[in-house]
Amino acid sequence: MPFKFWILSLLFWLGCLVPCFAAEMPDSAKVGHLLDRISFGPRPGEVAQVEAIGIDRYLQQQLNPTTLPESPPLQQRLAPLETLRLSPPEILRQFTDTRQQIRDLQQRQQLDTATVRSINRQTTVVNQQAQQAKVLRSLYSNRQLEEVMVDFWYNHFNVSIEKGLSRLWAGDYEQRAIRPYALGQFRQLLGATAYHPAMQYYLDNWRNTAPESPGARGAYRGLNENYARELMELHTLGVEGGYSQQDVTTLARIFTGWGFCQESTRADGFCFEAQRHDASAKVFLGQAIAPGGLEQGEQALDLLANSPATAAHISYKLAQYFVADDPPQALVNRLAQKFLATEGNIRQVLLTLFQSPEFWDSQALNAKFKTPFQFVISSLRALNLPVKDPSSLLTFLNLQGMPVYGCESPQGYPNTEIAWLSSDAMLRRLSWATSLTRDRPLRNRLNGQPPAANLPPVNPNELAQTLGSLSAETRDAIATSPPNLKAALLLSSPEWMYR
Repeated sequence: MPFKFWILSLLFWLGCLVPCFAAEMPDSAKVGHLLDRISFGPRPGEVAQVEAIGIDRYLQQQLNPTTLPESPPLQQRLAPLETLRLSPPEILRQFTDTRQQIRDLQQRQQLDTATVRSINRQTTVVNQQAQQAKVLRSLYSNRQLEEVMVDFWYNHFNVSIEKGLSRLWAGDYEQRAIRPYALGQFRQLLGATAYHPAMQYYLDNWRNTAPESPGARGAYRGLNENYARELMELHTLGVEGGYSQQDVTTLARIFTGWGFCQESTRADGFCFEAQRHDASAKVFLGQAIAPGGLEQGEQALDLLANSPATAAHISYKLAQYFVADDPPQALVNRLAQKFLATEGNIRQVLLTLFQSPEFWDSQALNAKFKTPFQFVISSLRALNLPVKDPSSLLTFLNLQGMPVYGCESPQGYPNTEIAWLSSDAMLRRLSWATSLTRDRPLRNRLNGQPPAANLPPVNPNELAQTLGSLSAETRDAIATSPPNLKAALLLSSPEWMYR
């Protein structure tokens, strides 16, 4: 790609950094705005489809995803991913058997590099298929709001594949602990993530043991406050949620004995070991916790889920994701009130958000900078490109600093402009957009075709219709560009970098 093109592209993009808003959001922009926020971006013809049924009906369909039949092409693409059907105990047994196989070969001195790679491939395929499934669902699911919320909640209750056994369970964690509750009751979602072995391992609670208990030995030597701290600071109350260090320690004692095991009778692999638990009476957040076992953790989760601080924290994050990096406090307050009034009904909180004047305010239009994942998925949806092998896509996300399931911090990936907007990131996006629209081998790789396969070229006029309204500056720049660069400039435009 000529150097001149990169310079012109950057100047074109940077010159349009500050969008100009009308006094109020025009009706013609509302459907596009809705699709940008509650889906991973419109596909060709989708704006017209939503206009035909109306915004209210489309919203109700998306808020009630079980009423929508799922895409047959998506189901066909997911069917070969057989590891998605394995439970955490089954995955753990497979991993344990693999480790034992390596040890046996070592003892017989029959282990070579090729054998190790072959054996390890059996475990890495679990994570690879989970990543593929996430990409395919984001691209092709008819239940787009559900996919957006699964992505939102996974990021909120983040578990990273970069830490040990968590890499085996990230996909199941998303499907078992997040997806069923993404639009349901927050308390159920909170409990499902607390019990899942991916969270137990990632935040070290599987080691958490009462120091004076009979089970305090070996790897289980004492209290581990990691999960208790993140549960309050990140998952529920927020950093200013009014809890003390004593509350952190008490909550850690409440969760002693929680873990996982291959012999679990639960589908998620959770195990509770009473011999490692502190069963004494406790005071947590000013509330008395009676002596007991597993039920102490359930009571603590109830207190956290029903706290006004949790309502405020979750409401802020939802408003920040769907409306603005610095969301209006009045909106956050109303969402928190709905959260408390409905005992954390996520569907009702979202409906309040989507019907709010702040969501439809002109300042919300194109106000959220896309994360790398949102940029990639929305671009492929707009182009309507068939994706069978997402490995090239996953490689690009790694280069952009957003590997799927790979955020090492419990805070999850940020969703604000300042975190993702840089000259280096923009150059990578421009390069990828250019390759996607002009590089036949890349599109063939994504489609699982030979490099020389003859896919039709991207039609910039059709792409422009899907992208929606463009500024006069963008239209002029594209009109005067060479025909073979028009599609690349559309996917590199300021309007497309925002949602």
